[in-house]
Amino acid sequence: MNNSTDLIQRRRAVVAQGVGMFAGETTAVSASGARIVDADGNEHIDFAGGIGVMNVGHCNPEVVAAIQEQAARLLHASIHVATYEPYVALCEALVRLIPHGKESGGSGATKAMLVNSGAEAVENAIKIARQATGRAAIVCFDGGFHGRTLLAMTLTGKSAYKLGCGPFAPEVYRVPFPSAFHEGHRGSEAELVNQHLAQFEERFVRGPIAADQIAAIIIEPVQGEAGFVVAPPAYLQGLREICDRHGIMLIFDEVQSGFCRSGYWAAFQHAGVTPDLSTWAKSLGSGLPIAAVLGRAAVMDAALPGTIGGTYGGNPVACAAALATLRVMEREQLSARARVIGDQVRARFEGLRDQCNVVGEVRGLGAMMAIELCHGGDPKRPAPQVTAAAVARCRAEGVLVLTAGAFGNIIRTLSPLVISDADLDRGLTVIETAIIAAAKEHATS
Repeated sequence: MNNSTDLIQRRRAVVAQGVGMFAGETTAVSASGARIVDADGNEHIDFAGGIGVMNVGHCNPEVVAAIQEQAARLLHASIHVATYEPYVALCEALVRLIPHGKESGGSGATKAMLVNSGAEAVENAIKIARQATGRAAIVCFDGGFHGRTLLAMTLTGKSAYKLGCGPFAPEVYRVPFPSAFHEGHRGSEAELVNQHLAQFEERFVRGPIAADQIAAIIIEPVQGEAGFVVAPPAYLQGLREICDRHGIMLIFDEVQSGFCRSGYWAAFQHAGVTPDLSTWAKSLGSGLPIAAVLGRAAVMDAALPGTIGGTYGGNPVACAAALATLRVMEREQLSARARVIGDQVRARFEGLRDQCNVVGEVRGLGAMMAIELCHGGDPKRPAPQVTAAAVARCRAEGVLVLTAGAFGNIIRTLSPLVISDADLDRGLTVIETAIIAAAKEHATS
């Protein structure tokens, strides 16, 4: 019995099976940069990044040093009991890097709050929006993922994550997310956007909810679990206009797409649109649990004292890790690096079209790239068997990748943005070879 097998068996004996294993029976003992070492000493190139968490790389020395220094000074106090500098400093850094306000009618002032996870950030953003508007209804999107807590799971569109977990929170309404590929749309992107925006507003008239009852619209600029489906910039601009006209808060969920991953600090910056509120987590803490809600100051301050926050939110050690992470991102210009990585991944994935007929669509933003596998390239014929076989081949060759999508037929890449050119090339070669081999193995007529 090898060490990895032993560890997995120990896990199965004591860890609830509902805690899924998304990358198969993979183990991890140590990691550095874009590489993970398993319990048997095997090294893997990491294209999963802890589900989009390790943008500055595993065990970044500057982040580790900040954690060690802060841990020796103050482990916990709770921001509700005593104000400590790391919490304030991190909020100062966030509002400087990702300001909200002027574009959506505010003064330009931005405020922040810190919590522990993306789901917690979403829950708090909704509470803030409801208090700011005095309304209850929330609009979300097909294919969205916002977490696994009650309200966040209600907002989440992927049914596999919701089985047996109802009843869900009330006053949540779901609308289609624009995707030309999945809808078989053959016209221009402008036509697709106009069609979706018209249908959106038609719902205000025909039901199920009037515009003046909606507190917020929450949307991922790039849908993560749906397989990196990118919202057209004009669609986000249209939502901004609708929200302004009807007094609705616009919330962008940047939990997975934020912090340089898309090629900017925020994916919404590609559209030139600023939300009223936004949610952040994952790569903010380089692996430590920390998340944030940012928003226009007037909106953020609508929440009554005691209605948002939590005991551990903005833990000083996690704040120190986040501050170091942001410094590395700025200094290393990781937004620019993400665009370079994304261009290379897109080119390599597009090149597969001539070698196998299972490439349905290649899409993404910056280094948030995905390839959807469908028989004959037809979105109505997803190829989950091909995808699973390809991912298994990748693991066997020392490359960790994740699947996505309702049918599990999408491979997404979330490598650390500090990945070397050599590891990026090696990882992409393994993925390409695995997809070609899996497509031949599971070929259909």
